[in-house]
Amino acid sequence: MGEWTDKAKGKVKETVGVATGDRSLEAEGKADTAKGKIKGVVEDVKHAIKDAVDDRDAPRRDADPYHR
Repeated sequence: MGEWTDKAKGKVKETVGVATGDRSLEAEGKADTAKGKIKGVVEDVKHAIKDAVDDRDAPRRDADPYHR
């Protein structure tokens, strides 16, 4: 599932777990929420790496003696 789906599902489970006193469901919800956060961080890192590679591969205007 996606980042936001995991976070939402986790919050619901955690809230229901707290309301019903089901510590297992509460813990499962916290785990789902953490999984969603981790997915978000991984996506951010992937985007940062892609941007860095794109910037590195982009032609530099000042390096082109024929470009004015």
